[in-house]
Amino acid sequence: MSDESVQPSRLSRLLDILEPLLLIVVPLVLATSALLRFQQTALLSAVVALVALLPFFLRFEGAGVQPRDIMPIVVMAAIAIALRILLTPLPNFKPVSAIVIITGLGFGKRSGFMTGALVAVVSNMFLGQGPWTPWQMYLWGLMGYLAGALSGTRLLRQRWQVVIFGAVMALFYGLIMDTYSVFGFLGAQTMEAALAIYAAGLIFGISHIISTALFLWLIYKPWMHKLERIKVKYGIGEQRTKAVVSAD
Repeated sequence: MSDESVQPSRLSRLLDILEPLLLIVVPLVLATSALLRFQQTALLSAVVALVALLPFFLRFEGAGVQPRDIMPIVVMAAIAIALRILLTPLPNFKPVSAIVIITGLGFGKRSGFMTGALVAVVSNMFLGQGPWTPWQMYLWGLMGYLAGALSGTRLLRQRWQVVIFGAVMALFYGLIMDTYSVFGFLGAQTMEAALAIYAAGLIFGISHIISTALFLWLIYKPWMHKLERIKVKYGIGEQRTKAVVSAD
């Protein structure tokens, strides 16, 4: 699945260079803030949100963007947000990561990143904002970005490959969030305390991995076919698909 169609330009080439740099700079800023116990959560969330939004809007500057080009992000993010809130009683067993990955596969890496970042910041308005919000924005955004970047390659051509990718990304998500808790939130001072934090997050991490893999297995083929039809019907992105959803 290809990314959003953009006319080649100097700005586009510049953003091609800046995007991977931003993916590196954002976690460095977050890690520094965590180590320094930065308490201005709202400000930090706003900064990360702007960093996530800026390349998207700059990419489409002068490209004749219409509401239909933004609607997939809004709709997919809204679905993920609603399900995350509705399934709050379940311990991290939610389809959020799966939906973000599907968005990246269907509409491109930038749409995937935007969707992941929006899901975190908006749903946390209901579930509770905190120093963890920027990390969730970045990690979910990264899932969507990487899914879009790898879409159509040999790594993500079949459903089982997408399922494995989702499980790996969910594992990575859990490890980073637990590491953040160790160094930035709970301030573990000993190895025993750090291991206790990792152990406490184990059940949530396993639940996230299983749910992401399960939901991807269930929704990948029907959702991808629907998204392709929507792209063609409403002229979102490129009109032709460069990668076909493979049969199992």
